[in-house]
Amino acid sequence: MAIAQLGAWLGQDEPADPLLITTSGSTGAPKRVVLSRAAVVASVEASAERLGAQGRWLLALPSSYVAGVQVVVRSLVAGHQPVVVADLDLEAAVSSAPTSTLFTSLVPTQLHRLLADDRQVAALRALHTILLGGGPIDPDLRARAEEQGLRIVATYGASETAGGCVYDGRPLDGVSVDVGADGRIRIGGPTIFSGYADDPALTARTLVDGSYVTSDIGRIDEQGRLHVLGRADDVVVSGGVKIPLPAVAARLRQHPALEQVEVLGVEDAEWGSRVVAFVVGEVALDEVRDWVGSEHPRTWAPQQVVALDLLPLLANGKVDREALRGLLGARP
Repeated sequence: MAIAQLGAWLGQDEPADPLLITTSGSTGAPKRVVLSRAAVVASVEASAERLGAQGRWLLALPSSYVAGVQVVVRSLVAGHQPVVVADLDLEAAVSSAPTSTLFTSLVPTQLHRLLADDRQVAALRALHTILLGGGPIDPDLRARAEEQGLRIVATYGASETAGGCVYDGRPLDGVSVDVGADGRIRIGGPTIFSGYADDPALTARTLVDGSYVTSDIGRIDEQGRLHVLGRADDVVVSGGVKIPLPAVAARLRQHPALEQVEVLGVEDAEWGSRVVAFVVGEVALDEVRDWVGSEHPRTWAPQQVVALDLLPLLANGKVDREALRGLLGARP
């Protein structure tokens, strides 16, 4: 959605039309999420309260997805036109931005690429805060960013929650988070969506008693901090063994020879599901299996490694899992 369109939408008289956001489809068919203006603005206000400041936002994400929409709306609500970041050139965006407190929102892949360029790192240091979300965050990536003097805040949320609503494991003010008996994370509060357009059955399964029942499993620690353990469908059974794919991926991301990793379970006639690691970097299958087996049960180790020059990404910067499956199907 264009910046001008979002500005007009914010200025509508009540009752305002709802915003329709199409999800990325990174894990299946895209869904059309209905968000009220009240939900979006509630998210913006809670975010500003948590960050302790408002200002101009640099738009490095597509404004057709909820994370990009929120960047635009946060900036407009604060009284500033957002600055569009072309070709992930944060240095140029910061240089062109009128004087104000600056913020941006990135996905891990973008931050990984920016940290390889000293000029971009210097520009990132000028920002008040960098929100980082859209997928699992490698602790090493965050540590490297913070060592460079960058203020990183890890966010968790979805289109259905009007974007990130949990910052560094803690819900924003007004947001409630709990974990159901099935391990699924449930989120309530004023930022929750109104339903899925033209899909009442899915709405009824997902929006329960005013709370969004996510597809993610998690736990809440003794300090009340949420830990996202992965998607409910990210536990596969291979040869009769339950394997949590996020744990395997997290271990592989610690390997010094690997720049990027995604781990999927694919159907297999012999094993039921076969664990496949898609990696950017040079590493042999035996080395991958030994690396995983040194920290986890050997039975969790990938049975196949696919080396790529880059992981395929969706427009919002998330890894395109369906494209990875397609790549696998195209291989002999």
